[in-house]
Amino acid sequence: MSSDFGDSSFSSDLGGKVGDKELQEFLVAEKQKAQFNAQIHEFNDFCWEKCVDKPSNKLDSRTETCLSNCVDRFIDVSLLITNRFAQLLQKSAGGGL
Repeated sequence: MSSDFGDSSFSSDLGGKVGDKELQEFLVAEKQKAQFNAQIHEFNDFCWEKCVDKPSNKLDSRTETCLSNCVDRFIDVSLLITNRFAQLLQKSAGGGL
């Protein structure tokens, strides 16, 4: 059983650039996963504080509706911010060409 890290092909004749690129892509993907998980926890905390007066063994319809609306609005705002940053990055990348 061999490991990619012990394989000489991992450090190619390109000075390890292939391995470096793969590592960078892996790190970016892991960072995105961590950000996504942090966002979910933030949704949970914010909406729980906003909607749940007192914990019980069942959600009443008001609490369920509040939680659903809260998460929907939080996602809408997050998507709006993400799209705005993407537009700004696209403009800055396009302006440098």
